[in-house]
Amino acid sequence: MTATRPSSQPSIKSYLEYPRGGPTVLRIVLGTQLRRLRESCGISREAAGEAIRASHAKISRLELGRTGYKDRDVADLLTLYGVADETERADFLTLARQASTPGWWQRFGDVLPAWFETLLGLEEAASVIRTYEVQFVPGLLQTEDYARAVTRLGHPRASGVEIERRVALRMARQKLLGAPEAPRVWAVMDEAALRRPLGGTDVMRAQLEHLIEVAALPNVTLQIAPFSVGGLAAAGGPITILRFQEPDLPDIVYLEQLTSALYLDKQDDVDNYLAVMDRLCAEAEPPGRTPRFLREILEGLK
Repeated sequence: MTATRPSSQPSIKSYLEYPRGGPTVLRIVLGTQLRRLRESCGISREAAGEAIRASHAKISRLELGRTGYKDRDVADLLTLYGVADETERADFLTLARQASTPGWWQRFGDVLPAWFETLLGLEEAASVIRTYEVQFVPGLLQTEDYARAVTRLGHPRASGVEIERRVALRMARQKLLGAPEAPRVWAVMDEAALRRPLGGTDVMRAQLEHLIEVAALPNVTLQIAPFSVGGLAAAGGPITILRFQEPDLPDIVYLEQLTSALYLDKQDDVDNYLAVMDRLCAEAEPPGRTPRFLREILEGLK
Protein backbone atom coordinates (compact mmCIF):
# COMPACT_ATOMS: atom_id res chain seq x y z
CA MET A 1 0.00 0.00 0.00
CA THR A 2 1.40 3.41 -0.93
CA ALA A 3 1.63 5.85 1.93
CA THR A 4 0.32 9.39 1.66
CA ARG A 5 2.96 12.04 2.13
CA PRO A 6 1.97 15.21 3.95
CA SER A 7 2.14 18.38 1.90
CA SER A 8 4.42 20.02 4.47
CA GLN A 9 7.44 18.04 3.24
CA PRO A 10 9.88 20.68 1.89
CA SER A 11 11.18 20.67 -1.67
CA ILE A 12 14.79 19.66 -2.33
CA LYS A 13 15.24 21.85 -5.40
CA SER A 14 17.35 24.34 -3.45
CA TYR A 15 19.91 21.63 -2.75
CA LEU A 16 20.61 20.90 -6.40
CA GLU A 17 22.84 23.97 -6.69
CA TYR A 18 24.44 23.57 -3.26
CA PRO A 19 27.65 25.57 -3.59
CA ARG A 20 30.15 23.46 -1.69
CA GLY A 21 30.78 20.13 -0.06
CA GLY A 22 30.67 17.86 -3.08
CA PRO A 23 29.22 14.35 -2.99
CA THR A 24 29.86 13.76 0.72
CA VAL A 25 27.48 16.52 1.76
CA LEU A 26 24.94 15.79 -0.95
CA ARG A 27 24.72 12.18 0.27
CA ILE A 28 23.98 13.45 3.78
CA VAL A 29 21.39 15.94 2.50
CA LEU A 30 19.67 13.31 0.36
CA GLY A 31 19.73 10.76 3.17
CA THR A 32 18.19 13.27 5.55
CA GLN A 33 15.42 14.06 3.07
CA LEU A 34 14.66 10.36 2.54
CA ARG A 35 14.60 9.74 6.28
CA ARG A 36 12.13 12.60 6.77
CA LEU A 37 9.91 11.20 4.04
CA ARG A 38 9.99 7.72 5.57
CA GLU A 39 9.25 8.96 9.08
CA SER A 40 6.46 11.28 7.92
CA CYS A 41 4.81 8.24 6.34
CA GLY A 42 5.24 6.08 9.43
CA ILE A 43 7.26 3.47 7.53
CA SER A 44 9.87 1.40 9.33
CA ARG A 45 13.43 0.88 8.09
CA GLU A 46 12.62 -2.80 7.69
CA ALA A 47 9.68 -2.06 5.39
CA ALA A 48 11.73 0.44 3.40
CA GLY A 49 14.49 -2.15 3.04
CA GLU A 50 12.04 -4.71 1.69
CA ALA A 51 10.88 -2.19 -0.93
CA ILE A 52 14.39 -1.99 -2.40
CA ARG A 53 15.30 -5.64 -1.80
CA ALA A 54 17.73 -4.75 0.98
CA SER A 55 18.15 -4.85 4.75
CA HIS A 56 17.19 -2.19 7.26
CA ALA A 57 20.94 -1.69 7.77
CA LYS A 58 21.27 -0.49 4.18
CA ILE A 59 18.43 1.98 4.72
CA SER A 60 20.27 3.26 7.77
CA ARG A 61 23.48 3.72 5.74
CA LEU A 62 21.56 5.50 2.97
CA GLU A 63 19.87 7.85 5.43
CA LEU A 64 23.18 8.66 7.11
CA GLY A 65 24.78 9.42 3.74
CA ARG A 66 27.40 6.71 4.14
CA THR A 67 26.92 5.05 0.78
CA GLY A 68 26.10 5.94 -2.81
CA TYR A 69 22.62 5.76 -4.31
CA LYS A 70 21.23 3.70 -7.19
CA ASP A 71 18.52 5.32 -9.30
CA ARG A 72 16.30 2.25 -8.93
CA ASP A 73 16.52 2.29 -5.13
CA VAL A 74 15.72 6.00 -4.90
CA ALA A 75 12.82 5.66 -7.35
CA ASP A 76 11.34 2.73 -5.41
CA LEU A 77 11.65 4.57 -2.10
CA LEU A 78 9.99 7.66 -3.54
CA THR A 79 7.09 5.51 -4.73
CA LEU A 80 6.82 3.90 -1.31
CA TYR A 81 6.82 7.34 0.35
CA GLY A 82 4.10 8.69 -1.92
CA VAL A 83 6.20 11.09 -4.00
CA ALA A 84 4.27 11.05 -7.29
CA ASP A 85 5.07 14.46 -8.76
CA GLU A 86 7.37 13.86 -11.72
CA THR A 87 9.30 17.10 -11.27
CA GLU A 88 10.00 16.36 -7.62
CA ARG A 89 11.00 12.78 -8.42
CA ALA A 90 13.36 14.09 -11.10
CA ASP A 91 14.93 16.46 -8.57
CA PHE A 92 15.55 13.60 -6.14
CA LEU A 93 17.11 11.46 -8.86
CA THR A 94 19.30 14.33 -10.02
CA LEU A 95 20.49 14.88 -6.47
CA ALA A 96 21.19 11.14 -6.13
CA ARG A 97 23.36 11.19 -9.26
CA GLN A 98 25.26 14.27 -8.08
CA ALA A 99 25.77 12.61 -4.70
CA SER A 100 27.34 9.59 -6.40
CA THR A 101 29.93 11.50 -8.41
CA PRO A 102 33.55 11.19 -7.20
CA GLY A 103 35.14 14.08 -5.30
CA TRP A 104 38.51 15.60 -6.17
CA TRP A 105 40.13 13.41 -3.54
CA GLN A 106 39.37 10.22 -5.45
CA ARG A 107 42.62 10.63 -7.37
CA PHE A 108 44.34 9.93 -4.04
CA GLY A 109 42.35 6.75 -3.48
CA ASP A 110 45.52 4.68 -3.12
CA VAL A 111 46.42 6.51 0.12
CA LEU A 112 43.00 7.72 1.27
CA PRO A 113 41.14 5.66 3.91
CA ALA A 114 37.35 5.81 3.78
CA TRP A 115 37.10 7.27 7.27
CA PHE A 116 39.24 10.26 6.25
CA GLU A 117 37.45 10.79 2.92
CA THR A 118 34.35 11.81 4.85
CA LEU A 119 36.28 14.56 6.63
CA LEU A 120 37.49 16.04 3.33
CA GLY A 121 33.93 16.40 2.08
CA LEU A 122 32.73 17.86 5.37
CA GLU A 123 35.56 20.40 5.44
CA GLU A 124 34.56 21.67 2.01
CA ALA A 125 30.97 22.14 3.15
CA ALA A 126 31.73 23.69 6.53
CA SER A 127 31.23 27.36 7.26
CA VAL A 128 33.30 27.11 10.46
CA ILE A 129 36.01 24.60 11.38
CA ARG A 130 37.12 24.71 15.01
CA THR A 131 40.06 22.53 15.96
CA TYR A 132 42.34 21.84 18.91
CA GLU A 133 45.67 20.09 18.43
CA VAL A 134 47.98 18.77 21.11
CA GLN A 135 50.89 17.13 19.31
CA PHE A 136 50.98 18.61 15.80
CA VAL A 137 50.16 21.76 13.86
CA PRO A 138 46.67 21.27 12.33
CA GLY A 139 46.80 19.58 8.93
CA LEU A 140 45.19 22.56 7.17
CA LEU A 141 48.04 24.79 8.39
CA GLN A 142 51.09 22.59 7.83
CA THR A 143 53.95 23.38 5.46
CA GLU A 144 54.93 20.71 2.95
CA ASP A 145 58.13 19.76 4.80
CA TYR A 146 56.38 19.65 8.16
CA ALA A 147 53.60 17.52 6.66
CA ARG A 148 56.25 15.17 5.29
CA ALA A 149 57.79 14.78 8.76
CA VAL A 150 54.37 14.12 10.32
CA THR A 151 53.54 11.57 7.62
CA ARG A 152 56.82 9.70 8.10
CA LEU A 153 56.15 9.56 11.82
CA GLY A 154 52.64 8.19 11.33
CA HIS A 155 53.56 5.77 8.53
CA PRO A 156 57.02 4.45 9.36
CA ARG A 157 56.75 1.52 6.93
CA ALA A 158 55.49 3.54 3.96
CA SER A 159 57.59 3.86 0.83
CA GLY A 160 58.94 7.19 -0.35
CA VAL A 161 56.34 7.24 -3.12
CA GLU A 162 53.51 6.67 -0.65
CA ILE A 163 54.82 9.40 1.65
CA GLU A 164 54.85 11.89 -1.21
CA ARG A 165 51.32 10.90 -2.23
CA ARG A 166 50.07 11.51 1.29
CA VAL A 167 51.83 14.87 1.44
CA ALA A 168 50.35 15.85 -1.94
CA LEU A 169 46.89 15.01 -0.60
CA ARG A 170 47.43 17.26 2.40
CA MET A 171 48.61 20.12 0.23
CA ALA A 172 45.58 19.70 -2.08
CA ARG A 173 43.33 19.75 0.98
CA GLN A 174 44.77 23.11 2.04
CA LYS A 175 43.49 24.83 -1.11
CA LEU A 176 40.25 25.08 0.84
CA LEU A 177 41.66 28.05 2.78
CA GLY A 178 41.86 30.20 -0.34
CA ALA A 179 38.61 29.08 -1.95
CA PRO A 180 35.98 31.71 -2.86
CA GLU A 181 33.73 30.56 -0.01
CA ALA A 182 36.47 29.47 2.35
CA PRO A 183 35.35 28.41 5.82
CA ARG A 184 36.44 30.22 8.93
CA VAL A 185 39.16 28.18 10.59
CA TRP A 186 39.59 28.70 14.33
CA ALA A 187 42.50 26.68 15.67
CA VAL A 188 43.89 26.30 19.18
CA MET A 189 47.35 24.72 19.37
CA ASP A 190 49.04 23.43 22.48
CA GLU A 191 52.43 25.04 23.00
CA ALA A 192 53.96 21.55 23.00
CA ALA A 193 53.09 21.15 19.31
CA LEU A 194 55.11 24.28 18.55
CA ARG A 195 58.08 23.45 20.76
CA ARG A 196 58.57 19.93 19.43
CA PRO A 197 61.26 20.13 16.67
CA LEU A 198 59.49 17.86 14.24
CA GLY A 199 61.57 17.45 11.09
CA GLY A 200 64.43 19.47 12.51
CA THR A 201 65.09 23.12 13.29
CA ASP A 202 64.85 24.40 9.71
CA VAL A 203 61.50 22.67 9.16
CA MET A 204 60.11 24.06 12.40
CA ARG A 205 61.37 27.56 11.65
CA ALA A 206 59.60 27.53 8.27
CA GLN A 207 56.47 26.13 9.89
CA LEU A 208 56.36 28.83 12.55
CA GLU A 209 56.88 31.54 9.93
CA HIS A 210 54.04 30.02 7.91
CA LEU A 211 51.74 30.14 10.94
CA ILE A 212 52.51 33.85 11.38
CA GLU A 213 51.47 34.42 7.76
CA VAL A 214 48.36 32.25 8.08
CA ALA A 215 47.28 34.06 11.26
CA ALA A 216 46.94 37.23 9.17
CA LEU A 217 44.34 35.67 6.86
CA PRO A 218 40.86 37.13 7.39
CA ASN A 219 39.25 33.69 7.71
CA VAL A 220 41.80 32.19 10.14
CA THR A 221 41.97 32.63 13.92
CA LEU A 222 44.92 31.09 15.78
CA GLN A 223 45.32 30.71 19.52
CA ILE A 224 48.05 29.06 21.55
CA ALA A 225 47.47 27.24 24.82
CA PRO A 226 50.72 27.88 26.74
CA PHE A 227 52.31 25.55 29.27
CA SER A 228 51.42 28.06 31.97
CA VAL A 229 47.74 27.19 31.60
CA GLY A 230 48.34 23.82 33.23
CA GLY A 231 45.56 21.25 32.76
CA LEU A 232 43.30 21.84 29.79
CA ALA A 233 39.64 21.02 29.28
CA ALA A 234 40.32 18.76 26.27
CA ALA A 235 41.86 15.98 28.37
CA GLY A 236 44.76 15.54 25.98
CA GLY A 237 43.04 14.64 22.73
CA PRO A 238 42.67 16.53 19.43
CA ILE A 239 39.17 17.77 18.59
CA THR A 240 37.61 19.15 15.42
CA ILE A 241 34.09 20.59 15.27
CA LEU A 242 32.52 21.40 11.91
CA ARG A 243 29.57 23.76 11.55
CA PHE A 244 27.48 24.19 8.40
CA GLN A 245 25.11 26.79 6.97
CA GLU A 246 23.03 24.01 5.42
CA PRO A 247 20.04 23.33 7.73
CA ASP A 248 20.09 19.60 7.00
CA LEU A 249 23.64 19.27 8.31
CA PRO A 250 24.05 19.27 12.10
CA ASP A 251 27.31 20.23 13.78
CA ILE A 252 29.71 17.30 13.61
CA VAL A 253 32.54 16.43 16.01
CA TYR A 254 35.51 14.66 14.41
CA LEU A 255 37.83 12.66 16.67
CA GLU A 256 40.78 11.14 14.82
CA GLN A 257 42.47 7.98 16.08
CA LEU A 258 45.55 6.14 14.81
CA THR A 259 43.78 4.08 12.14
CA SER A 260 40.19 5.32 12.28
CA ALA A 261 37.99 8.22 13.33
CA LEU A 262 34.73 8.96 15.12
CA TYR A 263 32.06 11.30 13.76
CA LEU A 264 29.61 12.45 16.42
CA ASP A 265 26.44 14.35 15.57
CA LYS A 266 24.14 13.61 18.50
CA GLN A 267 23.21 16.93 20.10
CA ASP A 268 24.36 15.94 23.61
CA ASP A 269 27.77 14.86 22.33
CA VAL A 270 28.18 17.99 20.21
CA ASP A 271 27.14 20.26 23.08
CA ASN A 272 29.70 18.64 25.39
CA TYR A 273 32.52 19.13 22.90
CA LEU A 274 31.41 22.67 22.11
CA ALA A 275 31.64 23.44 25.83
CA VAL A 276 35.14 21.96 25.91
CA MET A 277 36.19 23.97 22.87
CA ASP A 278 34.78 27.17 24.36
CA ARG A 279 36.80 26.57 27.55
CA LEU A 280 39.94 25.92 25.52
CA CYS A 281 39.50 29.21 23.68
CA ALA A 282 38.95 31.03 26.97
CA GLU A 283 42.04 29.44 28.59
CA ALA A 284 44.35 29.95 25.61
CA GLU A 285 46.21 33.16 24.78
CA PRO A 286 44.03 35.63 22.84
CA PRO A 287 44.45 35.63 19.03
CA GLY A 288 46.14 39.04 19.08
CA ARG A 289 48.99 37.55 21.13
CA THR A 290 49.65 34.72 18.67
CA PRO A 291 52.14 36.40 16.25
CA ARG A 292 54.33 37.61 19.13
CA PHE A 293 54.16 34.21 20.83
CA LEU A 294 55.26 32.51 17.60
CA ARG A 295 58.11 34.98 17.11
CA GLU A 296 59.32 34.30 20.65
CA ILE A 297 59.47 30.59 19.87
CA LEU A 298 61.27 31.38 16.60
CA GLU A 299 63.90 33.42 18.44
CA GLY A 300 64.55 30.47 20.72
CA LEU A 301 65.31 28.06 17.89
CA LYS A 302 68.96 27.18 17.41
